[in-house]
Amino acid sequence: MKNLLSIFALFICLLTVKAQQAEVASVKYEELEKRIQKENDKLLVVNFWATTCAPCVKELPHFMEVNNKYKDNPKFKMILVSLDRLVDKERVIKFIKNKNLTAEVILLDDIKRMNTWIPKFEKNWDGNIPVTIFYKNGEKVHFNDGEMSKEDLEKTITEHLK
Repeated sequence: MKNLLSIFALFICLLTVKAQQAEVASVKYEELEKRIQKENDKLLVVNFWATTCAPCVKELPHFMEVNNKYKDNPKFKMILVSLDRLVDKERVIKFIKNKNLTAEVILLDDIKRMNTWIPKFEKNWDGNIPVTIFYKNGEKVHFNDGEMSKEDLEKTITEHLK
């Protein structure tokens, strides 16, 4: 019986670990842009954040609640784009585990070209984070500059998920 309980506990631990990312892909702007275009027929929520950004960290639990609510909807996808430096990748992975982030996280390793790619995402984006951009069929449908409340996040998703 003791062995059975141990096996069950191990199984539960493995399921928990599997729900979180063990690795984070690092991409350049062009790869992220292709990824956004590829998510056809979906409402794609793209949140730009960093582990060192207090407002970003504050809003992430709301994003996870909303992601968990919609994750089984085939018309919905959330991607968290970390703007941490590539040398801090291990810290990002640890952060994912500690904060139980369930949405896909990628690391945008393109800091040197920020002045090039930021205006391509949104001409009015001044470079501050957090920023959340909503896409439907690869087209931007909403831009939110700054921290988002759970209510605003859900309202924007509901408006565009139709």
